[in-house]
Amino acid sequence: MKKFKVGLQLYSIRDDMEKDMAAALKKVKEIGYDYVEFAGYFGHSADEVRALLDQNGLECISVHQVYDVFLEDEKTNIDFLKTIGAKFCAVPWMGVEKHAGHGQFDKTVEEFLTVGKALLANGIQMLYHNHDFEFEKYEGKFLLDWLYDSVPADLLKTELDTCWVRYAGQDPAEYLRKYTGRSPIVHLKDFVCKRLNAGAAYALIDDEGKEQKQETKEDNGFEFRPVGSGMQDFPAILKAAEDAGADYVIVEQDQAPTATPMESAAMSREYLKSLGL
Repeated sequence: MKKFKVGLQLYSIRDDMEKDMAAALKKVKEIGYDYVEFAGYFGHSADEVRALLDQNGLECISVHQVYDVFLEDEKTNIDFLKTIGAKFCAVPWMGVEKHAGHGQFDKTVEEFLTVGKALLANGIQMLYHNHDFEFEKYEGKFLLDWLYDSVPADLLKTELDTCWVRYAGQDPAEYLRKYTGRSPIVHLKDFVCKRLNAGAAYALIDDEGKEQKQETKEDNGFEFRPVGSGMQDFPAILKAAEDAGADYVIVEQDQAPTATPMESAAMSREYLKSLGL
């Protein structure tokens, strides 16, 4: 297996980061991560963030950042990323109204082109991080595919979240290979649930055709787990990531119901070590 560079999405330990970023980053390094992906800086300047990274021997490979900030103040926000050393900038989430089949999609594409070009000119690659709803279809094609088909690959690459791909009823390994050459970073995320492709929420209908309640992911038994502790087939995912040309794998766990967030991050790292990473 390829020796991927292993990072942690710091959203996974956001409470620790907010409480004491220096201590949190020190612990991240101690449990075996060499790379991090930021999701907020908790009031720290770019120079302060860079100093903490250097102090702990960590590299910021990427960040999660809504793209609107670059439209509002391109230079300031790009300079921040350059200072902390980020090579990638991922759009973490985008409302369905901005996707294909909705009136804002043409504007979305124009904005992605603008931001993608600005980032690339400064040595930073724009990515998109999916959830499950992008696997809804418009004119027979996934919303996620519409986005990638509408923006050139040099300006927008993938950061596939393998949890949401699987929860949406798709095979993460197969979908990774679909974007071979366009998948530099892969999100490793594990979970359990009763049913795949149950949707974010859907109405339950009684015998009279009346809506009873909205079922949530939790009603579906959905819970996040440390990598290797849920229903994902990570050996297959990692082989596909290798085939697709990925260099980095990023552990992410949105919530930690079975241990503390830092303990969960450590369990994920130990599992990946057991696979030789």
